[in-house]
Amino acid sequence: MTHWISIFEQHTYLILFAVIVLELIAIPISGEFFMGYAGYLAFKGQASYPLSVLTAIAAAGTGITITFWLGRVSGYTIIKRYGRYIHLGPERYDKIAAWIERSGKKLFVFAYFIPGIRHFTGYVSGISKMPYRSFLVPAYIGAGLWGFSFITLGKALGPRWDELHKAAGKYLILVIAAFAVFLLGLLLYKLYKNQIKHYFIKFLKYVTFRFQSIQAVELFLSILALVLLSLILWTMGLAQDYLFNEFTEFNEVASYIIRANVPAAWTRAGQRLLLLQSGYMHGIVIAAAAFAIWRKRKNPWLESVLLAVSLLGAPLYRTVTVHTLSYLHSFWHPGIKLSSHFPDESALLLIVVYGMFVFLFVRHMKNAYIQTILPICAVILVLLLAAARIAFMPVLPSDIAGGYVYGALWLFLNLLLFETLRLVVHKQTI
Repeated sequence: MTHWISIFEQHTYLILFAVIVLELIAIPISGEFFMGYAGYLAFKGQASYPLSVLTAIAAAGTGITITFWLGRVSGYTIIKRYGRYIHLGPERYDKIAAWIERSGKKLFVFAYFIPGIRHFTGYVSGISKMPYRSFLVPAYIGAGLWGFSFITLGKALGPRWDELHKAAGKYLILVIAAFAVFLLGLLLYKLYKNQIKHYFIKFLKYVTFRFQSIQAVELFLSILALVLLSLILWTMGLAQDYLFNEFTEFNEVASYIIRANVPAAWTRAGQRLLLLQSGYMHGIVIAAAAFAIWRKRKNPWLESVLLAVSLLGAPLYRTVTVHTLSYLHSFWHPGIKLSSHFPDESALLLIVVYGMFVFLFVRHMKNAYIQTILPICAVILVLLLAAARIAFMPVLPSDIAGGYVYGALWLFLNLLLFETLRLVVHKQTI
């Protein structure tokens, strides 16, 4: 094994290119393993990170292009004659073709991350006579994301890449999907900046006008109820994972990646950032929310009650949650040692305090840009605080994730009750 590793280290780019092309042709070899190791070599300074990424992208693009034209030229005959040698018989071909037809060519971007799909996407697309131009863009974007992701993952995991890359790969598709959506939105904004601004402002004015009616408020309540139901299902899933101790891999991967890639020079900045979740800062945010309520004087007493119940009830809600989970743990799996801080209290309070602040300000603000930017800034802040806590404090990522989700559940429950009460009060005054 040492001999083969030595050869790879001496000819990293050539072997990496060949391996990825062979995998996409459907030769049983793991391109992701070699990409991860190339990233590890980049971490050690034995390989160039940019060149490794470019090699992986070029190899993926080459491999998928070869399979596309093989399928295009040979047609279905290649499946009949040689499909069994690459585990792509007629039955499997029909399944993958049906998946592509259902999902659409845009999901080619993510096909690389699905074992058993990426090897045959090119063949199936070529056989189905898909226009090469329609195939080209999503397939090459996917090649770029796939190569970049696993080289970067190997570099981020560093000396523990071999131990953690399989576990990290489970969560990678979610991160990549979010990143791809962000890049797509940024690209569209750059290309159609003026049009987007025009239609967005027009849409906000329409929504503002419509939500002044009772029917629109009832629609808003329905949306809140759906979000609340989704959060209930999410918290139930998290509770199950917590009780069955299924957060181990997630905690190990998330903690290592963040702590290994946050420079020590950022310690002071991270500690200053963490002041935003202190009790002093919470007090300032609460005072600002109260000021917004009484300045606008729209149902001030009702909104004050909402603010008070949400904030004062959050610690009690968290205590009840902890005791409930503790009881279930003693009933189902008393022998398993679990974290006593799930869901994290600081994370839960952070979501409730800042979430209520954002809701009240967005509700009373007339500026469309502030109504849009403020929630986005709040989400970014929450994510940065989570990363800072994991990097500089002895806390489990799963505890923070639990605090955020359970806090969101409490927040939306109060918002739903508030909007319902507001609707009742409005009807009684008519």
